[in-house]
Amino acid sequence: MNYKEALGFINETNKLGSVLGLKNIEKLLSLLDNPHKKLKYIHIGGTNGKGSTSNYILNILRAGGYEVGLFTSPHINKINESIAVNGVDISDNDFARILGRIKEKIKIMVGEGFNHPTTFEIITAMGFIYFNEKNVDFVILEVGLGGRNDSTNIIPSSLASVFTAIDYDHIDVLGNSLEEIAYEKAGIIKKDSIVVSYPQKEEVLKVLEQAARDNNSDFYLCPMGNIAIKKMDTYGSVFDFLYKNIMIRDIKISMLGEHQIYNAAIALTTLLILREKSLIQIADGEIKEGLRNTKWPGRLEVINREPIILIDGAHNLQGIEQLKKALKLFNYERLILCIGILRDKDYFRMAEALGPVSDEIIVTEVNSPRKLEAESLGREMLKYNENVHIEKDVEKSVKKALDLAGKKDLIVFCGSLYLIGQIKGVFQSQYKL
Repeated sequence: MNYKEALGFINETNKLGSVLGLKNIEKLLSLLDNPHKKLKYIHIGGTNGKGSTSNYILNILRAGGYEVGLFTSPHINKINESIAVNGVDISDNDFARILGRIKEKIKIMVGEGFNHPTTFEIITAMGFIYFNEKNVDFVILEVGLGGRNDSTNIIPSSLASVFTAIDYDHIDVLGNSLEEIAYEKAGIIKKDSIVVSYPQKEEVLKVLEQAARDNNSDFYLCPMGNIAIKKMDTYGSVFDFLYKNIMIRDIKISMLGEHQIYNAAIALTTLLILREKSLIQIADGEIKEGLRNTKWPGRLEVINREPIILIDGAHNLQGIEQLKKALKLFNYERLILCIGILRDKDYFRMAEALGPVSDEIIVTEVNSPRKLEAESLGREMLKYNENVHIEKDVEKSVKKALDLAGKKDLIVFCGSLYLIGQIKGVFQSQYKL
């Protein structure tokens, strides 16, 4: 199987949709000699900030000299991005080679009456195989959806279960209340492990703490009150952080927004706890180096300065509120918003949040079967702003935004990570920013 054939197989599998549950991934991995049982994991769950937190942990461990695998989703430009070792994505050749091996096992399991694995299950299995081949010291494993029935939860144990902020998302799958959603996400907590959490709403916190007790795992709440922000602008932030008696001063990060300071603090807390328990060896200077070196494309990423062009994968209300807060870091005359959303998102409240603060709005469509029709989003935006333009084609929406903007304006592209991938592709191929 070559890479082109591998992508064709993945595209065909995408048509099968997604199914939560561990039965299929368990069978597939058993046919592959259970590669997931041979690795050490830090499992990352939550609603927003999983990718950023995962990357902070990755880069800190790398600065300490460890070999580290990273499994994240969704990808922005290329599916290979989901599986990386030390910041380098899996190669096309390795992707095709491992998928060829997995495909043979799929034939066996389907022949035995099991369902065909979903794309996410296949990529998860591929990650386990690749990380074993690369003999990594640790795997940073980001949950795809929820936790309890997510295919990443097939792992038998973890060094730590780390929870970023938990809020409403995927309510059609995870539940209608925060307690139900938290219960599903808490399903990744393993026996005799470590649980580290962002300060959560009370009903979420109770669920996480109970799940930790049920699994005889130590629960830690990230001490966000111990952060002293010294500087925050459109180039990053500088802050001090105190954990117990450990003070780390002048931590620099290049990722934008106050929420990225909090994501860095969760990563920092997790690794300080693992160090305290002698599960890793890392110096304070290496921690600072790792945080300073962390970048995560598509998350409040500035790709141009005149006019300012900001791309952000915010795709739910919590993410949109973080984006709105970050806009205050910029000096600009007018805000040109270009947005495309998936139809299963809370686009009513997303429109309510962004519509009034924008000067011009361009509504486009994500290249996905789950896309929200531009007309539907446009009608919602018109409730809050009369300057709404419908441009379904993403390439044309980019041109429209550039045509509308002056040098002192701010252009924001947001609404979906899938859209951000398309937007980046347009800029890379046509505008060379």
